[in-house]
Amino acid sequence: MKIRKWLLLLVAVMMASGLEAAQPADTLTWRIKSMRCEECAHKVQTALRRNEAVSGLQFDLERRTVTVAYDGEKTCPDSIMNYLRGTRYKPSEYNPQDTIFRGMGLQIADMHCQNCANRIVKRFAGVEGIDSIAPNVDKHYVFFRYDANRTKKADIREILTGMGFTPVNYYSSKIIGFAYFNIPLEQVSDETIETALALDGVDDANVCRRQKSLAITYVNNETTAEKLLADLKEAGIKAVVPAPHECKEEKK
Repeated sequence: MKIRKWLLLLVAVMMASGLEAAQPADTLTWRIKSMRCEECAHKVQTALRRNEAVSGLQFDLERRTVTVAYDGEKTCPDSIMNYLRGTRYKPSEYNPQDTIFRGMGLQIADMHCQNCANRIVKRFAGVEGIDSIAPNVDKHYVFFRYDANRTKKADIREILTGMGFTPVNYYSSKIIGFAYFNIPLEQVSDETIETALALDGVDDANVCRRQKSLAITYVNNETTAEKLLADLKEAGIKAVVPAPHECKEEKK
């Protein structure tokens, strides 16, 4: 089974039917705890769009919320809710002050030693919304538990990238593999990420300027690290397998 790409997920949860600004509308926001993926969001969208007075929908899958824009002269919240009755997507009141814990695992191939891990833990100690961090140096991954009402996955990844790491999605499944390449500084770009994401079997990709690196999460029954390297080169990305790393952090 192919895992959906992370970046495509971010696009999907916003939905093309986003809140319309052209005409003023009433809005309401619900939490739907069973809405866990973009497929769930699509089902909620299909149900709510049956109400012609609904003019826009905006989804946040980390918080599991939907914000509904509607014409208050033609419908009301109870009427809109009726379209979800009989489904597994029961809405409840959303409070932005609530704590909404989420978990995220990130593969960080350039976290080489315990000092690297300690630096990550120290950096996130003062970040609002971070509940706990559990690094595994041997497997090169970090698990974050965070409050989705106060931070989000993209912010966590951005901080790590700014620190000189190259985080990508981590899964414990045996069908998932991870690849790590060096690339020229001029190719450390969003365009390179998009190129990697378009390759067969790729679930996630990220780059880091400091490391001049490209990290990839892939489905290993659809591709291999060797094939990814060849595919990247064919696409014009001058990727190479890095030499064995001597971690400077370890000597501090």
